[in-house]
Amino acid sequence: MVIAYIRVSTDLQSYDGQRFEIESWGKTHGITIDRWVQEKISGTQKVEKRTLGKLLKQMKRGDLLIVSELSRLGRNMMMVMSILNTCSQKGIQIRSIKDNFELSDSLNSKIIAFAFSLAAEIERNLISQRTREALTAKKLSGVKLGRPAGKSKERQRFEQNYERIMAKRLQGIPIRAIAKQIKIHPNTLSRYLKETRLAH
Repeated sequence: MVIAYIRVSTDLQSYDGQRFEIESWGKTHGITIDRWVQEKISGTQKVEKRTLGKLLKQMKRGDLLIVSELSRLGRNMMMVMSILNTCSQKGIQIRSIKDNFELSDSLNSKIIAFAFSLAAEIERNLISQRTREALTAKKLSGVKLGRPAGKSKERQRFEQNYERIMAKRLQGIPIRAIAKQIKIHPNTLSRYLKETRLAH
């Protein structure tokens, strides 16, 4: 089955441009799109919370997923690499038109998929290391990172998820998206980060 995936982030964006690119590419290569899937959501959202995540679970070995460009899969390199690695393991083929990228059962594609998987693991380790180093530096400078008594529930959630928050900030994920995940108002999260002198 050939599936075309289209994603836009805001109401101001249109699906039409991506659809036109995919349709034109399909006609040129003699490929018929069996199913169109489109969603309006930020690429920073976790894949499993997006229509894309459900789609990947449904797809089978040999299916082809077409996108206008790899950035439609995710907003950061690690997320895109993780998705490509998942597709490689499931035997799902991917074609990205603008990037001229192809993920298939060929040896070259398998090598690329392995490289993506390795790079994603290295990136995760680097983020974890940078977070630990930042925490250590702040502790040595006298900043208290523990959870004092009498704090609000939002403050407690902030401190309980501190390392997770910093890892996401190092990935470039917006404060608003992080705040939504841990159920803290964006302005409150920004204030807490400034208070610990770790705002980015």
